[in-house]
Formats: sequence, structure tokens, C-alpha cells
Amino acid sequence: MTEIEIGRAKRGRQAYAFDDIAIVPSRRTRDPEEVSTAWQIDAYRFELPILAAPMDSVMSPATAIAIGQAGGLGVLNLEGLWTRYESPESLLEEITSLDRERATHRLQEIYSAPIKPELISQRVQEIRASGVTVAGALSPQRTKQFAKHVVDAGVDLFVIRGTTVSAEHVSGQAEPLNLKQFIYDLDVPVIVGGCATHQAALHLMRTGAAGVLVGFGGGAAHTTRKVLGVAVPMASAVADVAAARRDYMDESGGRYVHVIADGSVGRSGDVAKAIACGADAVMVGSPLARASDAPGGGYHWGAEAWHADLPRGERVEVGVTGTMNQILFGPSWVPDGTMNLVGALKRAMATTGYTELKEFQRVEVVVG
Repeated sequence: MTEIEIGRAKRGRQAYAFDDIAIVPSRRTRDPEEVSTAWQIDAYRFELPILAAPMDSVMSPATAIAIGQAGGLGVLNLEGLWTRYESPESLLEEITSLDRERATHRLQEIYSAPIKPELISQRVQEIRASGVTVAGALSPQRTKQFAKHVVDAGVDLFVIRGTTVSAEHVSGQAEPLNLKQFIYDLDVPVIVGGCATHQAALHLMRTGAAGVLVGFGGGAAHTTRKVLGVAVPMASAVADVAAARRDYMDESGGRYVHVIADGSVGRSGDVAKAIACGADAVMVGSPLARASDAPGGGYHWGAEAWHADLPRGERVEVGVTGTMNQILFGPSWVPDGTMNLVGALKRAMATTGYTELKEFQRVEVVVG
């Protein structure tokens, strides 16, 4: 790809966000009712290519169950309020009532309470008892410490999610997580990320991960670009990681690693564009935080917001637009793409003549 001169001593390549691209209609159209949005990762099949992000404003055990029953996958944050407090409902209410100036500091205080292994087991078992697929997320820093509790409790899919996850982390302070050995020894499939480049994704795929998260997570509540200066526009990031998936298939003799867009997926059009760029599924936060039955009560925040030393996220007010079911399946009474995510995806696929997600990955896109 052609590089652009930023200055005499620095060059960079052009990259594109979802807002920079559009999906091109083809000569064939179909009825939306004939479109399938189903996908499968490892032994687990889902009717919706939607993972609910492991953020306390989005996921509680109850909402994880609801997403699972709707055909998606709810991922519970196993370092969040539900594993630090027996009954966090009053704290969730407090967080929604905080003044903006006070919010970050109070989040740091609330999340300084220790994680309780027995609550990890309790929450996982609570979701499992409903009969849906169970997924829980830990950060790379906490994975070694709590992984056994998670697996013993009966999780189906293990998610390792951080701002940036590397297969080659180097530390002079402590022995880093050996991701390849960890995944090899684990009895459940692992989804790991984020990453945003071809090379980083290829290295993660070589660890044996079943899926790779693309992006830095957080989305609307994320300030990593402001704080660290780190960001990659998502359309280019997803397309680069999809290319890594293709290269890894050739290298491994056909092993397919699923690509999951995680970040900047705020509206239904972003869901369609992510899959058009090569994603198998999307991890969604802020759209689901707008549900009346979401734990955040119209507010949204992620793990980066309570970092003890360097917060890279914030609590944001997203409002309430409808129930979780209405946000997923409609009907929609707003024209901005924040409701009926699944219906919009089906219509985008039908408008371009595709009936399966993997076929839709081949749709033409344009810049502009």
C-alpha cells in the first residue's frame, strides 16, 4: 500500500474508518427473510453475529442470559462489579448519578475492591443454569490468577480482552503470560485481543486462539487515542486482520480463526461494514448500553475508565432508546441506526444479494 509523507522524517499509510467506506449494491437483490446471520465458532453456533461486550454498563448475568436466548453471545466481565460485590445494584445506581467531574475518581474507588474467586464461579454457574453458551472475559494481567476458577466453573468460551494484547509481551518485572502455552493447556476455546495489524493478528492466531478481537475495545467510552495516541481506523484494521486469517489458513493447512470487530461498532451500518471488511462477528457495547434493561441505566463505561493510574476511558451518557430486544430486532422508531441491528444487517445483505455472512465478506466497498 502506498505510503504518505507526513514529514521528511516520517511516512505512514492511509487507513480508513467505518465512516470512510460504504457498501456497494450489486446486480442481484434478495428478500431479507431469506438471509441467514448465523455463524459458528468452535462447537458453538449462534444465530446472531453479535457478542455483547464485557462491560458492566452492558452485561450482568441477567443480560448475558437474555443475549444468549436471543441468539447472540453475552460476555461477562469477570473483573467487574459482579465479581467484586455480592449485590452491586446500588453501586450501579450510584455510578449513573455521579457528577461528570467526580465520575472517574469514584469509579477507581469502587473498582478497587478485590475480585472474589467464589463470585466468579457463582456468576458463571448462574448463566450456565439458564442453558445458554457461557462466555467470560479476563484481562491478560489477571488471566493466570483466575483462569482456573473460570474454567472449573464451566465457562464455554474464554475471552482474554485488553486494550492491546500481544503474543510476545516482554516484561522485566514479572513472568508474562505465555499465551500459546496457556491456550494449549486450556480445555475451552479462547478468543483473544485486541489487535489492529496484520502481523500482530498473525502472531495471535499462531497461539491457537479460536478467535481474534480487532480493535481496542471501549468504543464510545474509550479515550486511548487521546491518552496514549494509539489508534487504528477500524475498516482498515478489520481488513488487515482478515488478510492475516487468510495467510494463517495457508500456513496452518486450513485452520480458520474467527475475526471479531471490537470497537467503533456503534450503529447498525457499522455492523454491516465490519462484516463487509472481513469480520465474522462484532462485539457491541454502546448500542446495547442504550437498552432500558441494561445495567448502566443509560450510561456506558468500560474497564479502561477505572484504571488506577492512567484511565483511558470515561463514563458517557448514551441515553435509553428501547429494550434489549428492540435494539436487536426492532421495531425501530429512530433513523440513526441505533435500533434493529439485526434487521438492518439482513437488509444490507439482501440489498447486495447475499444470504450468508461469509459470502457477504466479499461484497464490494468504496471509499468516500
